[in-house]
Amino acid sequence: MLPLHANAATKLEDLFQHIDAHQDDFVQSLKDWVAVPSDSSDPRFREQLIRMVQMTAERIRTLGATVQLVDMGLETLHGGQTIQFPPAILAQLGNSTDKATVCFYGHVDVQPAKKEDGWKTDPYTITEINGNLYGRGATDNKGPVLAWIHAIDTYIALQKTIPVNLKFIIEGVEETGSPGLEELLKGHEEFFSDVDYIVISDNVWLSRKPALTYGTRGNAYFFVEVESGKKDLHSGTFGGIIHESMRDLVYLLASLADTAGHILIPGIYDDVAPLTEEESKLYESIDFDMEEHKNNTEVNTFLYNTKEEILQHMWRYPSLSIHGIEGAFAGVGTKTVIPSKVIGKFSIRQVPNMKIPVVEKLVKKHLEDVFAKLNSPNKLKVSLEIGAMPWVANVDDPQYEAARTAIRKVFGVTPDMIRDGSTIPLARTFQDLTKKKVIMIPIGGADDGEHSQNEKISRSNYIQGTKLFASFFLELAKLHEDLQKKSNSNQVKISQRIRSQT
Repeated sequence: MLPLHANAATKLEDLFQHIDAHQDDFVQSLKDWVAVPSDSSDPRFREQLIRMVQMTAERIRTLGATVQLVDMGLETLHGGQTIQFPPAILAQLGNSTDKATVCFYGHVDVQPAKKEDGWKTDPYTITEINGNLYGRGATDNKGPVLAWIHAIDTYIALQKTIPVNLKFIIEGVEETGSPGLEELLKGHEEFFSDVDYIVISDNVWLSRKPALTYGTRGNAYFFVEVESGKKDLHSGTFGGIIHESMRDLVYLLASLADTAGHILIPGIYDDVAPLTEEESKLYESIDFDMEEHKNNTEVNTFLYNTKEEILQHMWRYPSLSIHGIEGAFAGVGTKTVIPSKVIGKFSIRQVPNMKIPVVEKLVKKHLEDVFAKLNSPNKLKVSLEIGAMPWVANVDDPQYEAARTAIRKVFGVTPDMIRDGSTIPLARTFQDLTKKKVIMIPIGGADDGEHSQNEKISRSNYIQGTKLFASFFLELAKLHEDLQKKSNSNQVKISQRIRSQT
């Protein structure tokens, strides 16, 4: 067994060589996992989703960890029938009191994917093309979960002491909002009582340069429903003599934001923190290629012309997006129908200082005021479906220092410190409920296409990400030990001072 204070460079060299030598095995593991269509949004895949969680639990058991599968109860579908939620995984490996305890959060469910949606390859068969591993879940989030596991397995294979205690919380319904997870955390406070740091790896870099994420936007997702009657009608017979629900809805949706993306809801920007000069300088040094970002997203132009403006509007300003309309005709061809009830779906990505109850109140008042001006006899209903808070961490905390050092040793560069414009509710939930330090360490590339067609992770990022996690364990252990020594030294000094005064 390798002692904790052995030469770090030698240890890293051994670890890295092992990881490189077994990268084909690691890729095969990803193939096996991606082959399971663990779509959490479609009840037809529920058995596969549960099987995926069980596979993950068994894989973690092979590390020597104790694993608990927690029953998450039943999910009620729209038709009223119920199906079993997949269980959540709580696992632990090591309980040494003189080591830091790190808890890794990840998920093994995926977004929907069909070949006919525009995939160039079978979404549930890992296909390697030009060094990229294409498949649903490759980067979000099966690849990062496996990279963490492989990093631990590397220590075990080389019979080296794992420098930290490890815990896992892995779920299977992240892509549908993580229902029940907050209650799980509240009901298992003892599991987190000795945790020092929580690591999430469920996002991607901003560019080709490695990055660490210290903040995310929240998400307030709304349904706005307009109902004109009890059944759909023929537009030839009834068009021109009734107040159409679709017409009202389109007007309401158009009132939410202007063509420049500015949200038109009165008061929505009131709680957004003003941009300070100090914060403004942070954006100048970040590696961000606007043209490459355009190519990755396959759009012709952005709303803003400078790197700083784009990053600020991705990360620290709210945005409103309209996602779709339920109940309207959306098939191929023509259909001359007037829908009786339509539901518009939109969301507001919130930023720090914005509060969900305030946003909900402002949205409802705005839509009700606009609807009143239409003088429509139709029925309006506005509901908040998802309310996820934004999250910001302290970049000077030990876990960020350890991760920066680990990235320099693996990639040879100092990482960009970035925020993420998307929402990862668990970051804020973990921070608020456990009171532990949270860090997000992405290993996915900016062009990985999570949630999109042709999702992938590069073989390089997958393998180098495994090295990053292995190195992070070492760096965090050293920093944590130094902090413990300083804390013990301070306690001794305080005790001596108290004794000298008595």
